[in-house]
Amino acid sequence: MPSLKHLKAIVFDWAGTMIDHGSRAPAIVFQEIFRQRGIEITIDQAREPMGMAKREHILAITQMPEVQKKWVERFGRSSADPDVDEMYKQFLPLQKTTLKDHSQMIRGATKAAELCRNLGLKIGSSTGYTKELMTDVSAIAKEQGYEPDLILCAEDAPRGRPAPYLLYEASKRLDVYPMSTIVKVDDTILGVKAGVNAGCWNVGVTRTGNLLGLSSEEVEELTENQLDHMISSVGQQMLDAGAHFIVESVEDIEIALTYFDELLDQGASPNDFTFCSQLITWSNTMSG
Repeated sequence: MPSLKHLKAIVFDWAGTMIDHGSRAPAIVFQEIFRQRGIEITIDQAREPMGMAKREHILAITQMPEVQKKWVERFGRSSADPDVDEMYKQFLPLQKTTLKDHSQMIRGATKAAELCRNLGLKIGSSTGYTKELMTDVSAIAKEQGYEPDLILCAEDAPRGRPAPYLLYEASKRLDVYPMSTIVKVDDTILGVKAGVNAGCWNVGVTRTGNLLGLSSEEVEELTENQLDHMISSVGQQMLDAGAHFIVESVEDIEIALTYFDELLDQGASPNDFTFCSQLITWSNTMSG
């Protein structure tokens, strides 16, 4: 298999992109830690800040008007930093337990990583999970054949997504530059925005990720029309956030990589909106 001419590295997200179809593990635990305080949050509220570091994610949920209203009704005051700290302490052990059942590689993900390596790409990864959590997750992934060159966690940057710092750190540790030679693959809006802010090429994942939020079994229960409509809606959200290309699953990544490499050969860059406009039209056509 020939190597790509210009692209040098790819950075995959974890939950919803490479493991845990539907990114179920985090959402379940976010709901539980609020439920333990007598506050019910919806699955959509639990998912909305997905992509942030987990403490910031909890804080973002508490700041939602509907959640804050329930908090005041329950406790007679607004939530504060000590409340967020306490929930975060509870989150970690609960998430650690849950992850053992939600670290299965998504179908085709291991082969997608192998493809990238065969194309000559260095393989990085980033996540909102902590290093402690990723110790278990990465070990389970390795047993299934996935071992990226780099794993970056929430502690590896001063701020998480949508800030670009984890991608800058990946560039440094993988010794790859300029940023236009890096592809970011993510299933969250904040992950896509981080890639935009970093100046990378960005691929949004629809069917297996957080925005659709369904297990593989739940996806199979949908009619073709239902699934097409839902994937189209998720894809449009990704494109609106700045994705240059959308795929249903990482198993479809090769066509995006080939096209990005061709664009670079023509002198384009991720920040070239003329080229990106053409690419978005093309990716919409292909995703249908």
